[in-house]
Amino acid sequence: MHFLRPLLRHSSVNWIFPSVALVLAALAVVMPRAAQAEALLLVEADTGKVLQADNATMPWYPASVTKIMTAYVTLKAVKEGRLSLDTLLTVSPVAAAESPSKMGFPPGTQVTVDNALKMMMVKSANDMAVVLAEGVGGSVDGFSAMMNQTAQKLGMTQTSYVNPNGLPADGQVTSARDLAILARAVIRDLPEYEYFMQIPSIRYGRRVTHNFNKLIGRYPGADGFKTGFICASGYNLVASATRNGKRLIAVVLGASSGHARAVRAAQLMERGFGGNGLSWLTPALGTVDNLVPVNATPPNLREEMCNGKRKRPATDEDADVVASNGSASTAESPVAFFSAGLQPPVAKPSELLAGPPAASEPVLVYTGPTKTGAALIAAVAAEAEKQASAQRGKKSKIAAKKPDAAAAPKAEANAKPAAAKPAAAKTVVIRHANAKPEAVAKPAGAAEKKSAPAADKKPAAKPTAVGDKPAPKPAKPNAAAKPKGETKPAG
Repeated sequence: MHFLRPLLRHSSVNWIFPSVALVLAALAVVMPRAAQAEALLLVEADTGKVLQADNATMPWYPASVTKIMTAYVTLKAVKEGRLSLDTLLTVSPVAAAESPSKMGFPPGTQVTVDNALKMMMVKSANDMAVVLAEGVGGSVDGFSAMMNQTAQKLGMTQTSYVNPNGLPADGQVTSARDLAILARAVIRDLPEYEYFMQIPSIRYGRRVTHNFNKLIGRYPGADGFKTGFICASGYNLVASATRNGKRLIAVVLGASSGHARAVRAAQLMERGFGGNGLSWLTPALGTVDNLVPVNATPPNLREEMCNGKRKRPATDEDADVVASNGSASTAESPVAFFSAGLQPPVAKPSELLAGPPAASEPVLVYTGPTKTGAALIAAVAAEAEKQASAQRGKKSKIAAKKPDAAAAPKAEANAKPAAAKPAAAKTVVIRHANAKPEAVAKPAGAAEKKSAPAADKKPAAKPTAVGDKPAPKPAKPNAAAKPKGETKPAG
């Protein structure tokens, strides 16, 4: 509520808009700010002018937004000629051992810098971040040193890196301020490589992965950058969008879900693009570089994000689960409504982001040397067939295992009664359940011991019998055959 002080001191406001001043003052008293761990920042990309800042210099765990720096350092090396996008890098045991989200390639697999960057920025592949780090810096530690040197050079005074992917590690820290500075550096220094930050989706074989940044393909003008999540940080997002020649950068740290962080970023941008009719009432916030850092310990949101009721891995893949406590609400507060110019956004961000992304062709990614034309199509098709074959083999193995395991013991135990009812045995064998003929025949043999007429009546009564044991037995082969239908998701 710091903006209320100059507002209430401004005599013209009290004279012209006394009701507005009174309403704002009342809101400041009766509606204190909700306690929530969240950092927000909105800046102009060209000038660095701060349009909104909330906990912008609070230290924070970066999670996978770390990969923006990994991409920046890698692409600077490409631009300087130290390697090329076609350079082949090898997946090491260290890279292959990284936690998900990852591509999961075995050690020894080769991938180009180009493909590794695409996989890292869209799928948030932790193994590809390590592949790039080892390829550019020689090792994770060597690359982390390069990242830290770059951060200091750019003026990111609150940032420290320990690894290239943002997985939990002591000393891995940043702030919304520093992330906005980094985003501006990407735009300024690497305009020819910005497409790596805005790819809607990638296809590896038959697997399509959409960008976790929900603004891409949904929010008008969205053109970058990266998401992140670990339990300690909450859901993070560095985003950008351009309209009418004006580009904005929004940073959201500590949101309660993947959807919430996207909505919050869109709300910030709507306010920035729409202008602020009462901007003269709020104090100037200066530029992002001049924001004063806060000396504090990063908030740890593990209890909120990954408590016993909501177990979450250190990955950004599942981006739509809302935290149980709903701490980072996406609703507009009354104060924010007034400070935005006494009018709500033209379009509700929640509505803009609710639907599917705009249709687009996934960018093809693959392993091995750079391929184009027919060679690329053949490589993608071969990988797709390999994945399909592996899936079919897995499903077939499961389908074959279940019936055999259930049938073997019963077949041995009921070998003699099987000869008593050949007709029933024939029917069950056709349904691929070897155990059932014996199970059906056994009661028939018991009936023959009692009296011959009773046995003669059994076949006729069987189709309508409900209480007899033989009637329900043939129904089990359908349940055993169920795995055959489970192959559908593979397609």
